[in-house]
Amino acid sequence: MIVRMWEARAEPYGVADLITWVCDTALPEFEHDPLHVASEVFSSTDHRVVVISKWRSSPRGLPEPPARLVARPPHSWDFTQVDR
Repeated sequence: MIVRMWEARAEPYGVADLITWVCDTALPEFEHDPLHVASEVFSSTDHRVVVISKWRSSPRGLPEPPARLVARPPHSWDFTQVDR
């Protein structure tokens, strides 16, 4: 399993709008992909929105959010579980 973490810093006035865009526009684009397992959306007090998505393989990226909603371009990282 691969976990992709996507993070964007919203404009201070745009956190709610960025969350709405993620939930209503971005996530539905890949939720029906057979390789997609699940996704969760988080927000922080410093205007960040984070999406954690789990994939069987070949994770897909979120589309670019509208520029008016973000203070800087989003970043993403892929992780795999560590056996311990």
